[in-house]
Amino acid sequence: MTDIKNYQMLIDGKWSDASGNAAFDSFNPATQQVWARIPEATEKDVDRAVRAAHAAFVSGPWATMTPTERGKILRKLGDLLAEKSEDLGRTETIDSGKLFKETRWQAKYISEFFHFFAGCADKVRGETLPIDKPDLFVFTNREPLGVVASVVPWNSQLFLVAVKIGPALAAGNTVVLKASEHASAAMLEFGELIEEAGFPPGVVNIVTGHGDPCGKALSSHPLVSRISFTGGPNAARQILHNSAENFAEVSLELGGKSPFIVFDDASLDSAVNASIAGIFGASGQSCVAGSRLYLHENIADEFLERMTAQAKKIIIGDPLAEDTQMGPLCTQGQVDHITNQIAIAQSEGGKVLCGGKKPEGMNGLFFEPTIIDCPSQSMTIVDTELFGPVLCALRFKTEEEVIELANDTKHGLAAGIFTRDAARSMRMSKAVRAGIVWVNTYRVVSPIAEFGGVKGSGYGRESGFQAMYDYTRPKTVWFNTSDTPIANPFVMR
Repeated sequence: MTDIKNYQMLIDGKWSDASGNAAFDSFNPATQQVWARIPEATEKDVDRAVRAAHAAFVSGPWATMTPTERGKILRKLGDLLAEKSEDLGRTETIDSGKLFKETRWQAKYISEFFHFFAGCADKVRGETLPIDKPDLFVFTNREPLGVVASVVPWNSQLFLVAVKIGPALAAGNTVVLKASEHASAAMLEFGELIEEAGFPPGVVNIVTGHGDPCGKALSSHPLVSRISFTGGPNAARQILHNSAENFAEVSLELGGKSPFIVFDDASLDSAVNASIAGIFGASGQSCVAGSRLYLHENIADEFLERMTAQAKKIIIGDPLAEDTQMGPLCTQGQVDHITNQIAIAQSEGGKVLCGGKKPEGMNGLFFEPTIIDCPSQSMTIVDTELFGPVLCALRFKTEEEVIELANDTKHGLAAGIFTRDAARSMRMSKAVRAGIVWVNTYRVVSPIAEFGGVKGSGYGRESGFQAMYDYTRPKTVWFNTSDTPIANPFVMR
């Protein structure tokens, strides 16, 4: 791939370079070759984008559209996304290293999220209040917040764009999207669909750049009313610090180290396959990766034998090839971090059952599917998010013990529970502290279901109808229905 593609940002309905024409390279993780140039937004560019979004919110066609009209545009966007899923998926694969068959399917399925929120647009309503005072009629309306700053990582960018801007736009807000500096191209190409769908200029703006100055300028801008952030905890702390400048509402989704619990009555075939998908799908680069495997001692050896045999057969290679089952990692930093953590795990008594290194004879940022038998919950790797294809396997004896082990973490995004005991599955789903619990399945999403975490995995929810209320606020309206003059305010009765 010798041709380098030059991208532009979408600001106020126009495609533009960064001020000063600053740009940075984007690398194909499978080849480590530069394939695209991405604009490096300055504070001036971010300010221009936010002000365009604010102007579109307070005046112009978007500000006067009915919710039903907004819904029609969102539905058109969903239709276009399904039509262009092949092209968008290919671009995302080249830019991030995710499997083409996954990015292509995901782009098409994500259209359902826009269709869902299109249908939600005219379903948000207020309420009348049975007020405790005579001759007063009181009701609430729900109104959009204003400019929403959506900060999206590279690993599932189109999905996260959908769950962030879908409800934000359906509710009548305007948006400034910040793409990850590690893989921005697919989001910029998605911007072309924004234009084609018929959104007025300034309603959706897309900027690219690094956390400083681009992310910092966006999250601290005085015209931003809400920040929706998905990423790492260090960046989230900076986001919270920046939001002190504008008092913007904030929601955070910060990843996890999710427990995957298998009892001795579970279907081993189902649990093994789900665990393979949960940790090696997307090369482990998923915030809900089931990276802590807890096995009942009665089935632990058999389970690990089966899973290790399957992991060794996983086909690693070109993510654009249809027969590839696992592609590269996105960045060199991930490879270095994982390599270092595996070395620490081995020094602490961990046994590498398979993988643990880069595949021999392969260029690119590839890493073998790795399973580590961990003798202790206290090992560093057990509660360190690696964002790669590395599984920590531990054993337990009782239900009470595994609940304690599963909750012994700073994270709390997702959990998986495999058992045929219905009563136990109900007890476990209640006892495990996580925002999402999958029972006898894993890594499933829907526009109808809320998504988010607890503890160090953040707060706030995305997707589902409740998201519509998160992007609005109630306004209370009081009507005096009496013709009697208001009494003297200084005479108390």
